[in-house]
Amino acid sequence: MKLSRRSLLIGGGAGLGLLIVWGVWPRAYAPNLAAAPGETIFGAWLKIGADGHVAVAIPQTETGQGAYTALAQILADELGADWRTVSVEPAPLNPLYANPLGADEVLEGMLTGWPPEFRAAHAARTTLMLTAGSSSVRRFETDLRRAGAAARVLLCKAAAKQWGVDWQGCMTQDGFVVHGKRRARFGPLAADAAGLDLPDPLPLRTDEAGRLSGQSLPRLDVPAKVDGSATFAGDIRLPDMVFAAIRQAPPGAGAPQPVDRSRTATMRGLIDFVTGDRWIAAVANTWWSAEQALATANPRFAGGTPSLSTKRIGAALQAGLNGPGERMAARGDLRTVFKGARVVTADYSVGLAAHASMETMTATARLERGRLELWLPTLAPARARAAAATAIGIGEDAVVIHMMPAGGSFGANLEHEVAAQAATIAAQMKRPVQLVWSRREDLAQDRYRAPAAARLTARVGLNSSIMGWLAKIAAPATGREIAARLFAHDAAARAALTLHGTGDPYAVAGALPFYRFPNFAIDHHPVDIGVPTGHWRSGAHSYTAFFTECFLDELAHVANVEPLSFRVAITGEPRLVRCLSTAAALGGWEGGVPGSGQGIACHSFRGSHIAVLAEAHFDGNRPRVDRLVAAVDCGRQINPDLILQQIEGGLLFGMAAALGGATGFANGEATARHLGHLRLPLLADTPDITVELIRSEAAPGGVSELAVPPVAPAIANALQAAAGFRLRHLPFTAPA
Repeated sequence: MKLSRRSLLIGGGAGLGLLIVWGVWPRAYAPNLAAAPGETIFGAWLKIGADGHVAVAIPQTETGQGAYTALAQILADELGADWRTVSVEPAPLNPLYANPLGADEVLEGMLTGWPPEFRAAHAARTTLMLTAGSSSVRRFETDLRRAGAAARVLLCKAAAKQWGVDWQGCMTQDGFVVHGKRRARFGPLAADAAGLDLPDPLPLRTDEAGRLSGQSLPRLDVPAKVDGSATFAGDIRLPDMVFAAIRQAPPGAGAPQPVDRSRTATMRGLIDFVTGDRWIAAVANTWWSAEQALATANPRFAGGTPSLSTKRIGAALQAGLNGPGERMAARGDLRTVFKGARVVTADYSVGLAAHASMETMTATARLERGRLELWLPTLAPARARAAAATAIGIGEDAVVIHMMPAGGSFGANLEHEVAAQAATIAAQMKRPVQLVWSRREDLAQDRYRAPAAARLTARVGLNSSIMGWLAKIAAPATGREIAARLFAHDAAARAALTLHGTGDPYAVAGALPFYRFPNFAIDHHPVDIGVPTGHWRSGAHSYTAFFTECFLDELAHVANVEPLSFRVAITGEPRLVRCLSTAAALGGWEGGVPGSGQGIACHSFRGSHIAVLAEAHFDGNRPRVDRLVAAVDCGRQINPDLILQQIEGGLLFGMAAALGGATGFANGEATARHLGHLRLPLLADTPDITVELIRSEAAPGGVSELAVPPVAPAIANALQAAAGFRLRHLPFTAPA
């Protein structure tokens, strides 16, 4: 069957197909914002109060990345609002806020076999609200500008009607409608304005005076976080609420064994134990009492894989690397280029990386009269709703999700086990319950950034060109794992994913060269390591950039060319070249000569470009980073301070992953039990950081993940320049 607007056949192998009738899918959805007394609703994005306050609905979870501020700033700019009167609130679940771009980015195009219009319709129909893939501004800028423009036009029409003038001669500024010397506040106009008609086409602002976009406006979420009044999921308090702690089965294990309750019979505050399919929770009148009860009960689980270890995972990756792989991308004829030629080969590897967010997995649940309410910091609220509803056997329309800000996340809150667990415990206890994973549990049950092993081979030609490039990457099929969990209740998406072969685009994302290689190939060697993996800030780019940028330095040494010039000569992206030259100038690049302790690396990612210069040395056997200099071109900047914060945070995040941030496995369980085991850098280890934001009128690119990929290779290249040997494993292990 051919793809058409009327129908779509998604095949998943012999005899498997899912027919979706395009014509019966809805095309329009109504807003469902709730208005407080005195507020007037303007569509799905905006409310204006009689006192003039402007409330913007934000469909993205605030994880510290500044989404609340940036998205509100876009609308307020188009509206002509006074920033001091702008507030935000989480948007309700609604197809209008679906984010197909976020799904495309986080899954690295695994659903792009669908026509674009079908992907958008599918995302809306399944309420695919996602905070993922550095997509917030890119996905919602147009919608927010149109919402602000619509409200601005309606307010101008209402004022013009009162004044008896042409509305097109009116403008808005600082929360007023202005016509000559006349001024009217938004608040008193709002109710009348909402009933007027909009012109077609809708005029967007083109003037430059008084624009909020491009200014470093103060963040809306920070004051409450500073004074402690911000409410997170763990701050929720409900009448008659109890608290739960949890132990979950390690990888490969199954149901919990019966608990010897005699050991906890005399413990104060303990109310009961609740058992799930692969977990057991203690419920008490305080969380600490529940946690202590679990420690005393010491739950055991059936099965398990006690032989699972770091060594076994490494061996599986090496076996995968030496076995057959699937070609994910290619150009030219590598066989001819490599035949009989002198080639350079190097092996690299990375370990499991933990999310280690400040806030562990947390959810508060209340089930009353068949209606479930959940307070949690989810990045995929509709998926959390579906998981909770399935867990206790109710319909999704009986579940209300209260989206809370997250204390970090880095991708961890795409998972929704905690929602199903909290719902199950609340249903059994018949009381509201707050479930909080301990730090140990959070590290043990993490969906880690996958480990990977790579073998890179290249041929250096005349004039320091790279004639051929082959990257073989052994790694788990993390994209498929994420998709299986994210689309557990979405038959169409699951069927579409079966169209791919055994290779996983997510697992090799970022390995496709943005350099000018006439001949290249990227192979994925899927490996089952026995440990679940998931999305982690920047995903596979965090290791593919390490592989690529370190190997490029090695090739530069073979060609006897300094590393910056080597990159510039083969880079096909002018914006990236500017980042490289800017970082080099700011950092005082000395050519990466032996003893300089300087290294450089770059990356292009989600429409943005970055170059990082690092200065590092060994303090005994411990790597030390002295300085990081970054030059960034992320297109048009909505709020430069937000970008600066995310780049600085990404640099530190990437440095932490280079120096620590990983867990091993022994006897079937993660060896990291608390933050101290991750060997994270301390405040005293923070290097001098310089960030230059390059002005650009290109469309905004992604920012929150951008700085992570190039940091580790820049540091590795600097350490090679400092000590004369190459570290090829992340996190860096001390030399013997």
